[in-house]
Amino acid sequence: MADDNLLATLEQSLRSTRMTRNRLAARLADLELEAEKLRTEIGEMDAIASQTQAAMYRILSSVLTRSAPAQPSDSEIEFALRHDEAMAAQSQPHQQPQQQPMARAPQPAYPTATRQTLPPIRSDIEVTSDRFNDRTIPQATALILRESGAPLHVNEIYNRLLEGGFNFTGHHPTISIAVSLNRNRRFRKVAPGTFDLTIRDAAQAS
Repeated sequence: MADDNLLATLEQSLRSTRMTRNRLAARLADLELEAEKLRTEIGEMDAIASQTQAAMYRILSSVLTRSAPAQPSDSEIEFALRHDEAMAAQSQPHQQPQQQPMARAPQPAYPTATRQTLPPIRSDIEVTSDRFNDRTIPQATALILRESGAPLHVNEIYNRLLEGGFNFTGHHPTISIAVSLNRNRRFRKVAPGTFDLTIRDAAQAS
């Protein structure tokens, strides 16, 4: 009798163990299926991340290896200035002779205006400040020329504007600088592509 009771208890324990085992096996199967789905999703995320990283690398490479903007020659700058002056003359309404503004007096040649080589547009310029961020080209250039104490070519003006955080939007920034300065009476052209302040401070002139 005792053996029968023990056998029944063992059989019940065996059934319970097998049921528990089956539940665990079913749960393991579910987890393995979920793990496979997660592995698939992880693989897809890795592929997307690799594509994004490659795109970022291409963009960064193009920025880091981007060459300096096209560097027009002095003759091209002079042609742009003549064209701008001609267009300005055509756009002005007809005025009576006494109402016409006085023509800018010819400026004497600057003694140090001769130049053997064209100043280069540097491609390795680092922005060192933001002092020109909210200034116009004439405002910023006036400060640059006062600091330099001498005339500067538009290429060098461009380099110094970039260092001061000036943001150019056109494709030919040096021509934009030349046209802007040529329109402004605060500046005088002393050589092809080279500008100076029309009136320098007395301290600098002495």
